[in-house]
Amino acid sequence: MTSTDERRALITGIGVVAPGGTGVKEFWDLLTAGRTATRGITCFDASSFRSRVAAECDFDGAAHGLTPQELRRMDRAAQLAVVSAREAVEDSGLPVAALDPYRIGVSIGSAVGATRSLDTEYSIVSDSGRNWLVDHRYGTPHLYDYFVPSSFAAEVAWATGAEGPAAVISTGCTSGLDAVGHARELIREGTADVVIAGATDAPISPITVACFDAIKATTARNDDAEHASRPFDRSRDGFVLGEGCAVFVVEEYQHARRRGAKVYAEIAGFATRSNAFHMTGLRPDGREMAEAIRVALDEATTDPTEVDYVNAHGSGTRQNDIHETAAFKHSLGPHAYRVPVSSIKSMIGHSLGAIGALEVAACALAIDRGVIPPTANLHEPDPLCDLDYVPLHAREQRTDVVLSVGSGFGGFQSAMVLASPTSAAA
Repeated sequence: MTSTDERRALITGIGVVAPGGTGVKEFWDLLTAGRTATRGITCFDASSFRSRVAAECDFDGAAHGLTPQELRRMDRAAQLAVVSAREAVEDSGLPVAALDPYRIGVSIGSAVGATRSLDTEYSIVSDSGRNWLVDHRYGTPHLYDYFVPSSFAAEVAWATGAEGPAAVISTGCTSGLDAVGHARELIREGTADVVIAGATDAPISPITVACFDAIKATTARNDDAEHASRPFDRSRDGFVLGEGCAVFVVEEYQHARRRGAKVYAEIAGFATRSNAFHMTGLRPDGREMAEAIRVALDEATTDPTEVDYVNAHGSGTRQNDIHETAAFKHSLGPHAYRVPVSSIKSMIGHSLGAIGALEVAACALAIDRGVIPPTANLHEPDPLCDLDYVPLHAREQRTDVVLSVGSGFGGFQSAMVLASPTSAAA
């Protein structure tokens, strides 16, 4: 791993709001039990849509300390981010009040921003779409915040007392990985000592569901929502839309060491690439993802044979599953056939920009707890996907090095290497 004289980025706190439960414990319990949180859409009437299933969060912001003013002001995705950030800071034991606020940054990822609030507000000002010329007088006074995704970073900064660099990273479905990767770079270059980093999305709304219906990317398995998300399975027919958030305290090595912080993992390597090929299509050979993996492993000074677990993008579309299976073979060589690979989207759906952060949380917990989450609903593996995808049941295994990957519309391909605290202390 990297030498001790470099500024290194460690994860010292985790906060999660996910389908199936709010908080790290509930999230981890669901994953390791192999339970699914996918169900019929309840947050709006989806009866007219092709795909009517989703992975929703049973989230009540008031029950988690948000004030009526905060609930009125913030989009649902921002609410998820603030609650997750508060849990992450508490989990880390970070003495925020005693730190220089200018050395605390914020990096939040989101693919679709305040889509849910924008959808609702458009319906109001247009009288449910009846009026081409909308009446702005019916719009909320907080509409500007919904139009500007940077409001997510501002809300997290206000909630955590961070006055350093703050940004929203929006790179489609790799936003979560990329936001945490950005946090690592802020630490390494010396701009910040602590970064509150993660990603949030609450896209389960008529406009989002309609968009994915149009390209048939989501599942039509409406009669069996619990088992609708089937990455790497022969019978898969698209992904399940989800929502959620994960936020981390990312801390410089010496800073964390001085205060005796618990360390979940080191962010040892990160890289992102673009395929410059197609807005939604993927080349089957997976070369661009393989290149991102190669560079991330090089940054971590890690040989492919040292990877103990791969957290796959695993969306449950045929082209993705074949694409990243090929990428693992190109980048890991023969070791690809030996290393466990799994997709937590099988249990919590695909929350677009947020999912990469939720997957980083799963990876850090896998290192911390010595358990690899399974790929649920994997009963009939696709013959073209011939790796060890940890079907159905979690697997107890010491895990020191984890590779997590993401793939997003627009051709984005990202890879991150997480290493155990033992490696971080080397």
